[in-house]
Amino acid sequence: MKILVIHGPNLHLLGIREPGVYGTDTLAEINKKMLAWADKEEIELLIHQSNHEGEIIDWISQYREEVAVIVINPAAFTHYSIAIRDALAAVALPVVEVHLSNIHQREEFRHHSVIAPIACGQICGFGSDSYLLGLQAAKSVIKRKERK
Repeated sequence: MKILVIHGPNLHLLGIREPGVYGTDTLAEINKKMLAWADKEEIELLIHQSNHEGEIIDWISQYREEVAVIVINPAAFTHYSIAIRDALAAVALPVVEVHLSNIHQREEFRHHSVIAPIACGQICGFGSDSYLLGLQAAKSVIKRKERK
């Protein structure tokens, strides 16, 4: 069982970037927590971060036959990347959208997600735990698929 985790732009700056909004955990610390969770659950994670839209699109396509679910924090791409949205829709895999902050409590332009309509669900506002909750949701999606 494999899950693809994609971190979008500027997330490599976690821990120093606006800690009042995004928390103090670094991306390495978040990845370590996710890998520990995955080890316990006997799930393999493929984890990538990019500031480049095209690279994210390439990963979505590249891993489409290897993974069961995609967990993605599209970061700023959430609000306008039709290209990422279309890539996710094209591979027809379940998608769990995650955000560290509650995008619905922030600036108006952050309230809209072009990813949400094609995602199984969206988890936001729980800091680094949003990723762990997203992984748990992804596991539930996989279990449901297996029962069918």
